[in-house]
Amino acid sequence: MRIAIVESGGKQYRAVEGSTIDVDRLAHEVGKKFDFERVLLMTEDDVFMVGTPTVSDIVVSATVVDHIKGPKVISFKYRPKKRIRVKGGHRHFYTRLMIDFIGKAGEERKAEKKEAPAKVEKAEVTEEPKVEKQAKAAKEADKKPAKKAPATKSTATKSAPKKTDSKKK
Repeated sequence: MRIAIVESGGKQYRAVEGSTIDVDRLAHEVGKKFDFERVLLMTEDDVFMVGTPTVSDIVVSATVVDHIKGPKVISFKYRPKKRIRVKGGHRHFYTRLMIDFIGKAGEERKAEKKEAPAKVEKAEVTEEPKVEKQAKAAKEADKKPAKKAPATKSTATKSAPKKTDSKKK
């Protein structure tokens, strides 16, 4: 698995092949592919390439997946005893990127395929349990009374306990 540290908008992000990252809003359309200009570090297993300040000949290719809004951030200024209460906030705009490729320009690599789980053989289901359930349901229906008398609601309301005034004499 290849991992790279890239810089976008003055911030550094950890990019892993096949994963997504949220960066500050970029002026690219959804579905457009582009390469990061500044790659600061690249690692593959135990091999590290650290840039001074950037690593040359390494390309990190990404595809714009979506433009999203971040969580709402609220700022509240309060000064006691002075009637100063200022509430403000904003939602930051982000671009979600899918990291497609990390490596040297023009490098051809075989994509790592995840192994599909082995197929599990299904056991044959017999019809007997269903018959037993139906038979049990029929026996329970026989045990229950045929009709119940409708319950009547009483119209009497509960009275509140009487308050007694205890006066000292």
